[in-house]
Amino acid sequence: MAPTSQSTWQLIGQLSTIGMSFVFAIVLGFGGGFWLDGVLGTKPWLSFVGFFFGLAAGVLNVYRVLQLSNRK
Repeated sequence: MAPTSQSTWQLIGQLSTIGMSFVFAIVLGFGGGFWLDGVLGTKPWLSFVGFFFGLAAGVLNVYRVLQLSNRK
């Protein structure tokens, strides 16, 4: 079995967190929108906006991690 380098383990660690960070971004965006809906009384519009901002942030995060993995 060939020894693996430190950068290989770092890459595996970064790629293994993609799903969790994607879901976390969506939940955080939706939660912020839901909270603002309660404060401002605009239900459900800011929840939708927050969800889509979270979705965009999650996609951007996945894109950045994949670009980093392609460089290595």
